[in-house]
Amino acid sequence: MLMFIQMVGTGSAFAKKYDNNNALIESGSFRLLLDCGITLPKALHQTDLTFNDLDAVLISHIHGDHVGGLEELAFQMMFKYGRKPVLYIVEDIIEPLWEQTLRGGLTQGPLQTLGDFFEVRKLHADRETEIAPGLTVLPIETKHIENKKSYSFLFNRRFFYSADMRYDGELLQSLVNDGVETIYHDCQLETPAVVHAGIDELMTLPDEIQQKTWLMHYGDSMEQFIGKTGSMRFVEQLKRYEV
Repeated sequence: MLMFIQMVGTGSAFAKKYDNNNALIESGSFRLLLDCGITLPKALHQTDLTFNDLDAVLISHIHGDHVGGLEELAFQMMFKYGRKPVLYIVEDIIEPLWEQTLRGGLTQGPLQTLGDFFEVRKLHADRETEIAPGLTVLPIETKHIENKKSYSFLFNRRFFYSADMRYDGELLQSLVNDGVETIYHDCQLETPAVVHAGIDELMTLPDEIQQKTWLMHYGDSMEQFIGKTGSMRFVEQLKRYEV
């Protein structure tokens, strides 16, 4: 089954031109929101979609540019559309998401748990799960911030989406060796990079991997780097790609 991705935003946490790095994945009639950052509600509106048009949301980690829009998602779905949104999340970030991020804003009256607002569907690291016909996801724990869990995702065993991760050339090589055809990788343009892969690090990848790699989660200076990224290309915001 064909799978498509449309980046609702392609910018870094501090970018002002491209919105937070969040995506829509489509497989058949199923539409998955991948992360739900601070700018997502407004950016989604620009696609002429509403929260009610989404079948589920998948969260990679609990930084604001990836989860800051979940409060609005929960309230809109409850009070405007009258249903719980489906939330796919690796089990060990469920408690931090609720206790450290959402609890203060969402709790009211008898509504006191994440399950009061979302239909929570647990994922397990390194275990592949079918979330819709023709769409599987394998969460892979990757390094981002010390002592803070963060996950990248392998879809249908052929499309790797890094979310936020430090440079790991060995992982990328192993994925390509196992048949991955397309890599969407976060990219820090200002170096040295600390918690993301830096453009200088990614430029050391073998050309066979660079040809499969698309750069996202970039800063506002992106245009200055066009044509200077080897065989890698920048993902364009709102453009729909087959992967």
